[in-house]
Amino acid sequence: MNALLGDGRASLRSLADDLNVSVTTVSNHLSTLEDEGIIQGYTPKVDYDKLGYDVTAIVQLKVEGSALPEVTETLRQHDQMMSVYEVTGDYDVIAVGKFLDTDDMNDQIKGLLTDPEINESNTSVVLNAAKEHEQFDLDTE
Repeated sequence: MNALLGDGRASLRSLADDLNVSVTTVSNHLSTLEDEGIIQGYTPKVDYDKLGYDVTAIVQLKVEGSALPEVTETLRQHDQMMSVYEVTGDYDVIAVGKFLDTDDMNDQIKGLLTDPEINESNTSVVLNAAKEHEQFDLDTE
């Protein structure tokens, strides 16, 4: 799987050659990983900055307990929210979003915060993404 993490577009033949196994072995292993839901799809890695999404914001929310599923679902369905987490600690939800500029961020977040079940919010703008959307090699031994 680590070989695939390095190049999601690698052919079965090149993976087999790199791993010194047969194409059938690679194909069977990938099918098993897909069937078990470990590999959930193959998607391109998009550089949102190059598409004009210059602002990344981290939104922290305190939510009425019973409304947590609704709020997380609303955030989850929002196109520009890249990640949504229910968390422990001072806040209940943390979401990471990409926006065209600060005006776009402000408009989008203000729209989300009209929910009366959100008791408190804190938004941080990312100044520099030191590491983003990276995967890590798995210990396969």
